[in-house]
Amino acid sequence: MDTTEFFSRIREGNLESIRKGLEANPELLNAKDPRGATPLIMASYYDHIPVVRFLVEQGARIDEKDGSGNTALMGVCFKGYEEMAKILIEAGADVNARNGMGGTCLIFAVTFNREGIATLLIEHGADTNAVDAQGKTALYHARTQGLQNLVSLLEKNS
Repeated sequence: MDTTEFFSRIREGNLESIRKGLEANPELLNAKDPRGATPLIMASYYDHIPVVRFLVEQGARIDEKDGSGNTALMGVCFKGYEEMAKILIEAGADVNARNGMGGTCLIFAVTFNREGIATLLIEHGADTNAVDAQGKTALYHARTQGLQNLVSLLEKNS
C-alpha cells in the first residue's frame, strides 16, 4: 500500500485496512501527506477514535506537527472533539505546544468556544497566560468574543 492509499484509508477510518497497511509498511505510521499531516493528525481531525487509539498503540508521534505547525491535539481543539482530546492528552500530547503563529491548544479551544476542551486542557496544565504571535492570550480571545463562561474559567485559573 502506498502513502496516498494509506491516507485514503485513514480518512475513511478503515481500521482493518490501516492495520494491514502498517504491517506491510511500518514507515507509514509517521508518514506525511502533501499538507504535512501525519496519519494521527488526520485520524484525529476526522474523529476516528478507534484508529487514533491504534496509531497511538503503534507508537505514532503524538506531537508531530503538520505543514501549518499544528499538532493532532490542536486540530481536535479547533474541531471540538472532547473525547478525542481526552485520548490524546492521556497518550501524552503536549497541551502547551505552539504552532507557527504561537497559537496553543487552549487558545484554539477558546477561540472556537470549546468550553469542555478548555476545561480539560487547564486541568492538564495548559498555560492560561501563554500569548500567541500577536501577544494575545486565551483570556483576551474569550473577552473579545463575549464568551463569559470561558472568561470566568480563565480568570479563575490564571
